[in-house]
Amino acid sequence: MRVRFAAILAAWLGLGLGLGLATATALADTVPEDERVGIDLRRTTLVVRDIERSLEFYRDALGMVPIYDNLILTPRDAAGVEDAERALRLVMLRANDDYIGVVGLLQYFKPRKETVDLTDTSFMEGTAVLLFNVDDLSGAFARASQVEGVVVLDEPMPVSYPSYDGEGVIEVIVSTLQDPDGFTIELNQLQSELR
Repeated sequence: MRVRFAAILAAWLGLGLGLGLATATALADTVPEDERVGIDLRRTTLVVRDIERSLEFYRDALGMVPIYDNLILTPRDAAGVEDAERALRLVMLRANDDYIGVVGLLQYFKPRKETVDLTDTSFMEGTAVLLFNVDDLSGAFARASQVEGVVVLDEPMPVSYPSYDGEGVIEVIVSTLQDPDGFTIELNQLQSELR
């Protein structure tokens, strides 16, 4: 199994930084067996107001692929939403791995959940940043920014980060937005080799 090296760099930097792979391709092997730990970050699930609008953003604009889509009722034998005590829809989307880095979208139909306004919460303590590496930042950014409810925080701009070897820089084009529910998203594209 191979993972994008950019995700490793983002974790290493401890920041909401990321790298795309259009100009430079950077892949890394999985961690060697003797260095593995007993945990994988399987999925991040976002509780959303309108799952169809969220799918416009994550599936249609960003190109993620649905791998799971189900209406979940409690009790399990309920005839439908009206007969259920609890009803929700869960959609899981993958980028290039269907085990790690999956984004889940969860909408509650019953009971309805109270809406939380995430306006002006980008990069605040207690909030998360979802970082996506893209091959075509200009196209992905244009599509994503047109989805209803999306807020553009920063247009694509070049940024330099220290390289792994400490002797150079990693050039990245970075952009940030909030998705239709207010979750902070970085769409980034690598412009130089990782070293």
